[in-house]
Amino acid sequence: MDSGDTAWLLTSTALVLFMTPGLAFFYGGLVGRTNVLGTIMHSFITIALVSVTWVLWGYSLAFGPDKGHFIGGLEWIGLNGVGPEPSAYAGTIPHLVFMAFQLMFAIITPALITGAVVGRFKFKTFLVFTVLWSTIVYLPLAHWVWGIGGWLGDLSVLNIGGLSGKALDYAGGTVVHISSGVSALCAAIVLGKRKQEPEAPHNIPFVVLGAGILWFGWFGFNAGSALAANGGAAYAFVNTNTAAAMAALAWMTVSWWRGGAPSVVGAASGAVAGLVAITPAAGFVTPTGAIIIGLVAGVLCYFATQFRAKRMGVDDALDVWGVHGVGGTWGALATGIFAAASVGGFDGLINGNPGQVINQFIAVIVTWVWAFGCTFIILKVLDMTMGLRVSEREEEVGIDMAQHGEPAYTP
Repeated sequence: MDSGDTAWLLTSTALVLFMTPGLAFFYGGLVGRTNVLGTIMHSFITIALVSVTWVLWGYSLAFGPDKGHFIGGLEWIGLNGVGPEPSAYAGTIPHLVFMAFQLMFAIITPALITGAVVGRFKFKTFLVFTVLWSTIVYLPLAHWVWGIGGWLGDLSVLNIGGLSGKALDYAGGTVVHISSGVSALCAAIVLGKRKQEPEAPHNIPFVVLGAGILWFGWFGFNAGSALAANGGAAYAFVNTNTAAAMAALAWMTVSWWRGGAPSVVGAASGAVAGLVAITPAAGFVTPTGAIIIGLVAGVLCYFATQFRAKRMGVDDALDVWGVHGVGGTWGALATGIFAAASVGGFDGLINGNPGQVINQFIAVIVTWVWAFGCTFIILKVLDMTMGLRVSEREEEVGIDMAQHGEPAYTP
């Protein structure tokens, strides 16, 4: 084992955990005053809930010994056999550290979905949904892409003529962002629109604070995914910052051009869009590629949120689909375009390997279909058994008081 690698991964694990409270502030600032605590609670309780399920069965199913290229086995249930020794996933850090690092990704992914269902999701149903979604949607995807033996990590196992190589996802473009963004779209459709007129963001400083925490924590998210303190981590670190900065500038500029003022919320949202888009590519592209990815992400995600609001008629309250679903899709495809072997060992389209774009496209389509289809079934079953929505009266009062009995602000 290497003490430097271990120290970096422990630090990265803490950074990624910090992202979920950052998300709570980001989402909490965007909602109205009567839904602040309920929105923050969704993120906070997800930390507790997924931390337990990950230890009990989640890690084993995601990263345990492969079963048919689809899922991990239950050999590591309750972390049986997962100890301080290195593993096949990372030979210079304790297996427990790798497990903890991956836990933080499993935590924030379902928390991202909650931005789409602000003000109308029953809390007890949300708890059950989170367990089911994490188990049914997230764990197989994580195994397919990152687990040893997963089929998206080795497309040749499909035995389809000419298909080989792997779908690249450095830190979660498909596993985290597309899956949560598409599931958020599905949830918004199934739950339906809010009865009350959507309120303006009640606390924009919260939004900027949350975006800043996310930006800070994302260095652990992406650079930590090198699983070592090495050159790959350095590239991922620089690319993460570069793409976020470019996307913030791009979104702010477009919103300024179209709205007449440089929006603070727009700049913060743009930074998050850039962070999302660079995630699958962080350790595979050059800083120049990161600038292009960030530029396109800022513009594309801005117009996706506008299209959703004005044309789709879907009440994705905090534009999870527009930022994470669309941004993650662009980032996954862009990885296949801009990947450079000199950075991460794989070439993309512009470096003479058009086949990588095909591999990325397969991963994107599979993730879209799997996430939307499974989420739809989960929500429909929960709607028939527990009910999804709070009552119209509770929605009018706000979920802070109606679901948690506590106001965020006293009169």
